[in-house]
Amino acid sequence: MSGGSTQQSLRKALGAIKDSTSVGIAKVNSDFKDLDVAVLKATSHVERPPKEKHVRTLFAATSAVRPRADVASCIQALAKRLSKTQNWTVALKSLIVIHRTLREGDPTFREELLNYCVTRGQILNLSHFKDDSSPNAWDFSAWVRTYALFLEERLECFRVLKYDVEAERFSRMKELDTVDLLEQLPPLQQLLYRIMGCQPEGAAFSNYVIQYALNLVLKESIKLYQAISDGIINLVDKYFEMQRHDAVKALDIYRRTGQQNQKLSEFYEICKGFDFSRNLKFPSLEQPPSSFLSTMEDYVKEAPQQFTAICRDFSENYDDQKVLVIPALEYRKTVEYEEPPLPAEPSAEPSDTEIINPVPSNENTDLLGLGESNPDVAALEESNALALAIVLSEPTSNGSSHNVNGGLDMMAGENGWELALVTTASSNGSALSESKLEAFLWHCIPAFFLSSIITIFSLGVALVASPFVALGAINSLLGNTVSSSAERRRMQPQR
Repeated sequence: MSGGSTQQSLRKALGAIKDSTSVGIAKVNSDFKDLDVAVLKATSHVERPPKEKHVRTLFAATSAVRPRADVASCIQALAKRLSKTQNWTVALKSLIVIHRTLREGDPTFREELLNYCVTRGQILNLSHFKDDSSPNAWDFSAWVRTYALFLEERLECFRVLKYDVEAERFSRMKELDTVDLLEQLPPLQQLLYRIMGCQPEGAAFSNYVIQYALNLVLKESIKLYQAISDGIINLVDKYFEMQRHDAVKALDIYRRTGQQNQKLSEFYEICKGFDFSRNLKFPSLEQPPSSFLSTMEDYVKEAPQQFTAICRDFSENYDDQKVLVIPALEYRKTVEYEEPPLPAEPSAEPSDTEIINPVPSNENTDLLGLGESNPDVAALEESNALALAIVLSEPTSNGSSHNVNGGLDMMAGENGWELALVTTASSNGSALSESKLEAFLWHCIPAFFLSSIITIFSLGVALVASPFVALGAINSLLGNTVSSSAERRRMQPQR
């Protein structure tokens, strides 16, 4: 027994020597002497809460009227104190200073602390902190780690909400819409979970410094529980108008609230045994009725599955239009065929506009344009001295058909050319004499060559002008060639 007290006395003496040495070094080497000395004295090895005068000095150093360099220097001094110490008293008193500055100090400290955590890492991460100097120090170290988790979660909650619940005089949760409620209630519930984890165990239950820090935690829990309760009431009012995906999230939040109320009630019962809790007004915690929870679960099964985000965008962009969103699963009606309205009868009165009848489309479209009438081709055919003619035939006695003018018929079975070049029939219908025929042939030969030359010249011009004109010229040239060949064949028997 005497050995334990002697060891404890030695530890206290050694801690006092360390504190005095650190203060002396800070007065000589530090650029912010007053600030560093206040940090060292507020976080000394003495097992009692930080002195109020040192804490007030830190409040003044981190106020809005002071330069941001003073605030950053204070945070660096506290971070250095936490990272290098292995004593639970120094670590706990450093956390108490940070907690009180967050609660009672200027918001500048909170902003700089968040920036420091982003740029240089979490200074409140004490998951590996351990003081094994004594058996009781193990229980104290465990509570210090839990307390650091609460402060870290408090900063995270502020980062999400953009405001401090403890600093608000009136709760904002009563006026939030569904989207903000679903976003802000989970961080608050997580923070309340960290508060309930600060329940002291073992030797930490009777330590005065831990009770001092626990008093700060309990004060925040009461304000936090009120904010969550206001948010839950607002959420329940909007619940039966939510879409299904929002209703599922709201139901999960409501269930978690019921579970936390039971655990928080047990936590408050334990804390009521402390002397400092006599001045605290604990809220009355009631469990929600199970019938109401069943009603909420039934609504989730029948809630519409519409997309509120789409409806909101349409309602914002098109205020004058009514948007009807029909669930895809429920829309199974077949679209009925509606007959088109009959065209209006034309009025008897003549209109000023000219009505153009549509040209009937030909199914067999002439893509090459062979059926089109070309005035150039027609002129060439008319100027041709020779012409193709199919002459009417008369039946003969042997059953064959013969030309009226002496030519062979197309359907005749005789050998020879089917087409004949004839001249205009005479009025008396007599056959041509041999002399007149020879004179006619001698007259046709020069005409043939002349017609061929004209046709070839026209073909060259047509190739330049239009392919359709060229086709007509080729037709004419072939006609002339066939006519000439037929005439020569016809004259061979006569010779």
